[in-house]
Amino acid sequence: MSGSLFVISGPSGVGKASVLKALMPKCPDLHYSVSATTRAPRRTSQGTVEQNGVEYFFVSKEAFEKMIAQSEFLEWAEFNGNCYGTPRAYVEKLLAEGKSVVLEVETKGAGQVRALLPEAKLIFLVPPSMSELKDRLEGRGTEDPEEIAVRYEIANGEMETAALYDYQVVNDVVERAADQIKDIIDVVRLSRG
Repeated sequence: MSGSLFVISGPSGVGKASVLKALMPKCPDLHYSVSATTRAPRRTSQGTVEQNGVEYFFVSKEAFEKMIAQSEFLEWAEFNGNCYGTPRAYVEKLLAEGKSVVLEVETKGAGQVRALLPEAKLIFLVPPSMSELKDRLEGRGTEDPEEIAVRYEIANGEMETAALYDYQVVNDVVERAADQIKDIIDVVRLSRG
């Protein structure tokens, strides 16, 4: 039997990475799919620099474009001048082995995954409020005010896609959101036998 695929998205700043970090120890057999990106590695909130193959696979624009041409992505998108994508072969290999996989992608990417793998379960992470989301974006300290304004505007549009998802989880408290997603994963796995 093939594994289950879970897609987590939500607006920038909603806390996808924080919730996933809390979720993974709760689901030790859940595999996180590392995305490819054309952007340069950044400093993390812990002060370290992102590592290739851990946070992302860092590739050149040319290599990324070649991967697109060869249909090597489950989904991909351009965001703020950088490209991001989920390598298809890695995910399909894990699913074929009966393993469960979680993707963290933008809303456009979630639609692309659903088109290719309709059995995927889409989970939308919702902020407690839009003002809280703006505070989180400003509090990260990773973008300048113009980038924050762009991300906030995009977030408003992304919130309109929430109804297209199988599940919505409010991220008011990271641990609670992670527990709710774990419950969703458990129910989906049980229903598949």
